[in-house]
Amino acid sequence: MLLFILLAVFWLAYANGANDNFKGVATLFGSGTTDYRRALWWATGATFLGSLTAMALGAALIKTFSGKGLVPDATVADPSFLIAVAVGAAGTVLLATRIGFPISTTHALVGALLGAGIAVHGPGGINPAGLGASFLLPLLVSPLLALGLAVVAYPVLHRLRLALAITQETCVCIGEEVQVIALEPSRGQAAVAVADRAVSLTVGVEQECFQRYAGSLAGVNVQTALDRLHYLSAGAVSFARGLNDTPKIVALLITAQAFNLPAALGLTAVAIALGGLISARRVAETMSHRITQMNHGQGLTANLITSCLVIFASKLGVPVSTTHVSCGALFGIGAVNGRARWTMIGTILLAWITTLPVAAFLAAMVVMAWR
Repeated sequence: MLLFILLAVFWLAYANGANDNFKGVATLFGSGTTDYRRALWWATGATFLGSLTAMALGAALIKTFSGKGLVPDATVADPSFLIAVAVGAAGTVLLATRIGFPISTTHALVGALLGAGIAVHGPGGINPAGLGASFLLPLLVSPLLALGLAVVAYPVLHRLRLALAITQETCVCIGEEVQVIALEPSRGQAAVAVADRAVSLTVGVEQECFQRYAGSLAGVNVQTALDRLHYLSAGAVSFARGLNDTPKIVALLITAQAFNLPAALGLTAVAIALGGLISARRVAETMSHRITQMNHGQGLTANLITSCLVIFASKLGVPVSTTHVSCGALFGIGAVNGRARWTMIGTILLAWITTLPVAAFLAAMVVMAWR
């Protein structure tokens, strides 16, 4: 039984890494600050460090996601319940990862807890007060808060940049364009095709072209300083994600008494890292390029908002979703710069809405099949 629990939780942690690991560094890749591979390794290292730090700061989240207060205590200790929660959440997250949608592992876990609890005890076995206050309210409020902060913060930072006389440079792409001109045939002669070469000039439309900042501040090149701050902010988001998500997964192992806390955290951290390194590419493309276009300053703003909110919530034991917060910040940036891709944003919101019922259904099916 413990082996089944171990495998289920490892699968869940792998799924979490695959869907979530790149979210902290999506702005690095999306703004052209670095390439995919460097961003991925930076995210993996910072997330791993956050996972290990959860040993000191994640006690409240471990308690919350054990299911206590949501379902009866006797159910929490039932191995079939724990396996159903892990499998239901992991299956939902992996399905979303396969099609490239960034969804919340937190949301999937809540759905799996509900589905498994209802399958064991019926609807009367769920504590609605614990569901609303401890789970649903933070999940609903956090992306709206991140969106609002992005809408307010970026214009302020933009004005600050102008006040400091920091200007932007837009790249100009110069190439050679070949035009084929077909000459009309004269009597007794075939048509002749002539290649005419001309210089082409394109401003800011190629994928490799990104806006950069010019000037210096206190003797430091602005673009260099911004890139370093951007890296640090992306690392902070990834660290916060590891700090916030790892205890939610570890809670299943601790409740099953399968491992002590250090061993459970270590195993979960390794599985999260593997999931990110192996299976993160599709969600990375969605987060980096399909929500909104962004420049370096906009990416930095989104990361600062995400890292502050998630770290603060982790310290308080509030189960916010890093996915919801980071996407909310990107939605806000897209709304401010006018480059949001609203069709994709609507699709992501639909995926969020279906996460909970899909996870609940899968977890309930596992409970019924097990019994």
